[in-house]
Amino acid sequence: MRFAVKTAPQNTTWDDMVAVWREADTIDVFESAWLFDHFYPIFSDPTGPCLEGWTALAALAQATRRLRLGVMVTGIVYRHPAVLANMAATVDIVAGGRLELGLGAGWNEQECGAYGIELGTLKQRFDRFDEACQVIIGLLSQETTDFEGTYFRLTAARCEPKPVQRPHPPICIGGGGERRTLRAVARFAQHWNMAGGDVATFRSKLEVLNRHCADAGRDPSGITKSVQLRLGSDGDAKPLAEEAAAFAEAGADLVIAVLPPPHTPAVLEPLADALAQLRD
Repeated sequence: MRFAVKTAPQNTTWDDMVAVWREADTIDVFESAWLFDHFYPIFSDPTGPCLEGWTALAALAQATRRLRLGVMVTGIVYRHPAVLANMAATVDIVAGGRLELGLGAGWNEQECGAYGIELGTLKQRFDRFDEACQVIIGLLSQETTDFEGTYFRLTAARCEPKPVQRPHPPICIGGGGERRTLRAVARFAQHWNMAGGDVATFRSKLEVLNRHCADAGRDPSGITKSVQLRLGSDGDAKPLAEEAAAFAEAGADLVIAVLPPPHTPAVLEPLADALAQLRD
């Protein structure tokens, strides 16, 4: 069982968040750390503060030395995939080859409506997402990329310099949609994340993913399966550790502990101690 932390960059300050990441970087129990990709706080007051994820990630890459790091997950709708590919290559270089490339189709109607971004129907979102994954993989792994799709067109497109990790940083696709999201995981990803749901839901989604992998000719054991579990506002790590044990038994490889604001490094040692016991 492997473990990570996530600090959603909402309702927080930069100083508090970077303090958590620097401390987590010194604790071997945590293999990675994650942000999210939103411009408004979610599931809370949308008028509150929210730092931009990729800008913060580049800075956190310089503030840490060991942790793998990523945005869980990047909404494709917000950035042209060719732009995102160049961002990802640069962050992987800045981080010395530690980037995990989180991708998702996008869902936040409030943000898109406010910014005039066309979110589209579910079918349009996932058609666009599939195209974007192909564009990103091509640009990160090939000298030049040509692509002709409904949403994106590339002609002898380049992305230089290439990322440190070849052929590209591991791709993490988040979500649980059985027809499109999990099929995309089987086609494109090295990591699948389920952001919400109980153990029974995880088992069910895993069965669907295994079927998509069979259709794609992939061994599902080559895909990391992760879940996000929330640390309570009181900082008590025991309930999260008990949940983590149940998900591990169900087949999860990685548990990502979502830390509540206000962010403080004080929660990390007790959390690490509780999680380390699951390995004993």
